[in-house]
Amino acid sequence: MRIAYLDCFSGISGDMFLGALVDAGVPARLLEETAAALEIGARVEISRVDRSGITATKVDVSAGDGTDRARESAAQEHRHLPRLQQESEHHQSQPDESGHPSHEHHPPQPGPGEASRPLSHEHAHRHSRGLKEIREIIARSGIGETAKKTAIRIFGALGEAEAKIHNLDIEKIHFHEVGAVDALVDIVCSAVGSEALGVDEIVCSPLNLGGGLVECAHGTFPVPAPATVELLKGAPVYSSGLQAELVTPTGAAIVKTLAARFASFPEMTIERTGYGAGSRDFPGHANVVRLTVGEARPELAAKTVQEIITVLEANLDDLNPQVFGYVMDRLLEDGALDVFGMPVQMKKSRPGVLLTVLCKPEHAGSLTEIIFTESSTLGVRRREETRQVLTRKFVSVSTEWGEVRMKIASMNGTVTNCAPEYEDCRRIAAEQRVPLKAVMNRAMEEYLRGHKG
Repeated sequence: MRIAYLDCFSGISGDMFLGALVDAGVPARLLEETAAALEIGARVEISRVDRSGITATKVDVSAGDGTDRARESAAQEHRHLPRLQQESEHHQSQPDESGHPSHEHHPPQPGPGEASRPLSHEHAHRHSRGLKEIREIIARSGIGETAKKTAIRIFGALGEAEAKIHNLDIEKIHFHEVGAVDALVDIVCSAVGSEALGVDEIVCSPLNLGGGLVECAHGTFPVPAPATVELLKGAPVYSSGLQAELVTPTGAAIVKTLAARFASFPEMTIERTGYGAGSRDFPGHANVVRLTVGEARPELAAKTVQEIITVLEANLDDLNPQVFGYVMDRLLEDGALDVFGMPVQMKKSRPGVLLTVLCKPEHAGSLTEIIFTESSTLGVRRREETRQVLTRKFVSVSTEWGEVRMKIASMNGTVTNCAPEYEDCRRIAAEQRVPLKAVMNRAMEEYLRGHKG
């Protein structure tokens, strides 16, 4: 079983994770093409930097108006957050040498040796993006369906944390325009890049949160910021005493969604390692995140993955069947692991449907809200269950019509199941005007030809 270990001894942010992916072998061109596919005028700039003696890859996002993280004021990782909160996620960055203005309204608290910067009037006039618009941007992009769903789940986790903090409906959470561009690229590229990494599981270390204070829209808060705390419920965290915010909400949302578990460094045969750099260079402390890829020892690979999931159920006997299909799509788009319906006979002999949703516990609240608002039910049942799943990964095969991803499941190091990804085959069948079953059969043939035995 191939695994990747994410060592967050200096915290994590979206750009640090992207840097680690590229340094570990994910093609830089893939991130560049992904940013372009969003069609929001953003691009990524990749460079090599030194962080306290460690050479690492730095990824910067350039917004459509020519601003970017390195030039706009590095102290603005808080712009990833919704406009309502505007927390100062200044993370490992500081105002650049050009003295470019900081964020509107609430600039981050200056660190040691940092000077305050004037506020920018430009940012005050930018509009914002809600989660609905962000989902639409992701949905119409040219990236794979699995990566789309992963990216939407990450944004959903971030939005849920903010909605809970402010006691607002998640759909009312809005991201500042610059922050939305930055976060969109970070999150979507993280989803695409982690899939391209080709591992069965991502394991994460305990997270170093840092220390100090941050200025939020409603006053001063200690590190970590409220959104980060909410996102990292259940995760092991600590502080090394470094007075800086080391884990941003975007970084926390990425880890929360992509990491299968938190643990110390696992027993593995190391294949390659990548380092992703933060913006600041702390004296005596390498401001990087390390990503190590390798093969787990056979004893670990033999185990299935065990996890806690939430099961949501509702009985429906007066819902238009067309609406039921829409409800299923909405639930899957918003992070449900699986959604299905079963015919049932209800009171007064009325035929109905039992709607069942499987999801991660942190998504149960928002998915329950969708069931209430989109269906006719008056009640939703909820319970926690333990499930065991086979380790899974994706490999790509080439057909005469294009690339198709194969989903591979294994147990005890042996492949137990393989199947072509339906969305890839469906897209190719529609574009090339060939039968869907022909595309699926050809993808299976190509996979078996390359993996005899």
